[in-house]
Amino acid sequence: MLFFRKKNIETILPADLLAFMATDIHSHLLPGIDDGVPDAATSLHFIDQLQQLGIKKIITTPHIMMDRYPNSTDTMTGPYQEVVTALKQKDIRVDFSYAAEYYLDEQFIPLLQKPLLTLSGNLVLVEISFMSAPMQLGQWLFDLQAAGYQPVMAHPERYSYYHKDMEQYQQLKQQGCLLQVNLLSLVGYYGKHVQQAAEKLMSAGLIDLIGTDLHHEKHLKAITDIARNTKLRRILETYSFRNNTL
Repeated sequence: MLFFRKKNIETILPADLLAFMATDIHSHLLPGIDDGVPDAATSLHFIDQLQQLGIKKIITTPHIMMDRYPNSTDTMTGPYQEVVTALKQKDIRVDFSYAAEYYLDEQFIPLLQKPLLTLSGNLVLVEISFMSAPMQLGQWLFDLQAAGYQPVMAHPERYSYYHKDMEQYQQLKQQGCLLQVNLLSLVGYYGKHVQQAAEKLMSAGLIDLIGTDLHHEKHLKAITDIARNTKLRRILETYSFRNNTL
């Protein structure tokens, strides 16, 4: 069991709260390289909490956004090894690896000249602008697939410009994308409109994968709020997510 304290009130969380996921494919747990955890101690804390909530495998996904987070294997290897060493020292036994969350823009295409960091096999996690749909998105997705990859679109429910037309989500699927919903969206962390979009996508059976997109303590607190939402837990536990295949 897990114990969290808030205002001196002890809350007991079920150890299988996130067991339906098996594998968390979206988080930011490599220290000091993007807007995720600042240090290895925080990484260890979050990994330990996720494991205690039922997660068996974590594929963490630092941003690769060339004008803000120009990460690569070179920048990730050191922080990753630091976390792995700390996990061993604390005897926290969890399958922990890293891929990346690639931001699709003009600076992404040159990255295809070298192997990309994949979630598993040829699956590549990608995101796009929150402001407006990129005009070149279709071409970028085509280029990805021509290079042998299958794009996994991160948190499509957060792209508000798609909310009025669900057919655009269908189009993403037709363009070869798998769709990954954020667990935080389903608990209302990003607001009601995003939550409603996530619920519609799941009701339509368009979601393939789910991830925590965990960055910081507020995210973890919002995730643990699922324990009080019996209806959402039932939906999550019966939906056919593909996470356990990775």
